[in-house]
Order: sequence, then C-alpha cells, then structure tokens
Amino acid sequence: MKIATIGRGNIGGGLAKLWRAAGHDVTEFGRDGGDASDADVILVAVPSGSIAEALGKMRGIEGKPALDATNAYAGRNDAFESLAHEVKSIVGGPTAKAFNLNFAALYDEIAKQRVPPSNFFAADDDAREVAEELIRDAGYDPLFVGGLEHARALEDHLALVFAAVQAGLGQSFYRYAKPGEL
Repeated sequence: MKIATIGRGNIGGGLAKLWRAAGHDVTEFGRDGGDASDADVILVAVPSGSIAEALGKMRGIEGKPALDATNAYAGRNDAFESLAHEVKSIVGGPTAKAFNLNFAALYDEIAKQRVPPSNFFAADDDAREVAEELIRDAGYDPLFVGGLEHARALEDHLALVFAAVQAGLGQSFYRYAKPGEL
C-alpha cells in the first residue's frame, strides 16, 4: 500500500518506519507540504492547531482515506465535532481516528510484547478496513469503538491516559481483550 504521512515527527516518522518494515511504500511530508497523488491513504500527524494549514499545503489528498492521529494539545477548531471531523472536512474521504492513544516513544518496543498492545480506533465504514490493516501492520491489535462519531471520545480519553502516566505508570501500552484472550 502507498501511504503518505503528513507530519514527520515522532508519530508520523515512527509509524512510517513501522509501515516500511511491514512492506508498505511510505512517503513522508513535512512543513513544506507536497503531492500525495500516488498515495492510497494518508496519515495526519501534525499539531492539532495546524491541521488546516498542513493539509492546505498538500496536493492530491482529496477523497483519499485518512487516518487522523492528532490530539488537542495545540487547541481545536470548535466548529468541528472532533479533530478527525476537521480532517475529513478538508480531505473529503473516509476517515478514521487512530494512534492518538499510543506513545510514539514506545514504537520500538511493540514487537517485544507477549501480545500485541491495543489501539483504539473509530472509523467511517469505508475507512475501517484500511485502518485495521495499518494498525495491525504497526504491531497493534485494532480495537474498533464504532463510527467516526466516537472520535471525540478517543480524543478526550487522552486525559485518562495522562492521569495514569502522572500517577506513576509512565508511558505504557494498553490491552483490552475478551476473557481468555490474554
């Protein structure tokens, strides 16, 4: 699969590395933007306050499936239900919210785990399959929470993750599973 990551930082660059190792063709775009016409899917991994600016510098993204990995550290545009909805409004393709609750600093540790860590995601129906594939190819177990209407809940769940970090857990993986699967 041809993937365009918009954002080359810890998340975008880290996922690009994982996806390349899984056999995908990944092109990384930074602050200058570029042309993603050849991409089958895009990942948006930029500060939340610069979603519109970053996507505005890109060509060839219209109508493509998009994975939104942003969190509201840099604010949010309150005209949208979620950051994922903002991404969707610009790209115009099916959208998924994923990778926003996983620590990029731990990407190199994923394969060392006894079982794959979970990765919560919400997705439009037409983005679900590609999101699940890319979550698995990054080493995670996809945990579908429903349609994109649940993206804001994933964004807001970050407060609970950080509360656990600050209470002493530190950066960590999470795993949700049915009984008998652990």
